[in-house]
Amino acid sequence: MLKKHLSPIILLISALFLLSNCSPTVVRVPPADPPIISTPAKQLPDRVKIPPTQRPYKIQGKTYYPIPSAYGYTEAGIASWYGKKFHGRKTSNGETYDMYAATAAHKTLPMNTHLLVENLENGTKTVVRVNDRGPFVRKRIIDLSYTAAQEVGMHIKGTARVRITALGEAVSSSRGNKTEEHFLPYDDFNLGEFYVQIGSFTEKANAVRLKEAMLALGRKTVLQEFSRDSTTYYRVQVRGGRTLVDARKVEESLEERYPGAFVIAR
Repeated sequence: MLKKHLSPIILLISALFLLSNCSPTVVRVPPADPPIISTPAKQLPDRVKIPPTQRPYKIQGKTYYPIPSAYGYTEAGIASWYGKKFHGRKTSNGETYDMYAATAAHKTLPMNTHLLVENLENGTKTVVRVNDRGPFVRKRIIDLSYTAAQEVGMHIKGTARVRITALGEAVSSSRGNKTEEHFLPYDDFNLGEFYVQIGSFTEKANAVRLKEAMLALGRKTVLQEFSRDSTTYYRVQVRGGRTLVDARKVEESLEERYPGAFVIAR
């Protein structure tokens, strides 16, 4: 009787033993280190090794590399250029505008950001440095100097569809017989003091009325004076916040009533 009761138990234990030996072994592999490009910009170390696949660009003796797109900046749209009427005037960062220098105006990028500009209509490229704000026209993403416009073949036509890519400055360092290039730290393109321009008037009274209407709605609003060809323009600008994301939300909330609204940075 004991054998009859034990045999099913023994068979069950044996079956479980065989199944455990036949089951595949699970090996847990630790995850690989994330690639450098997935690291947020603000957490980057002072020196970041540049991927060898990135093509360098040189301007005024310095080397620049496209900032990896995971935390960099790229944009496609219409470019224009500005020349003699502004030559010799002050730019937004206090420099004197030189139409023959490799510079540009952008609405939001930090001052002194270097950009690779590619004319998508003919494939030509140039590198410029942001030292001004503009263009103050919706859907235009950059205003090039005359020389930069000439280099990408758009100085005669006046405008062109382009792609702009932020570049990071690189420095060389030597270890023994080996020389490596590394990125220098750069500003976070999404942080700043952003405003949304909703109107531009030649009559100051009209600009003041719009400003007061926005203030009555609880929106911080300022007037910015701008002179061109002996005419003064009064730009009405609503504060968008400290991040580009917040500013875009403000832009969206205003563009239905003010179709020409666009984001700028101070």
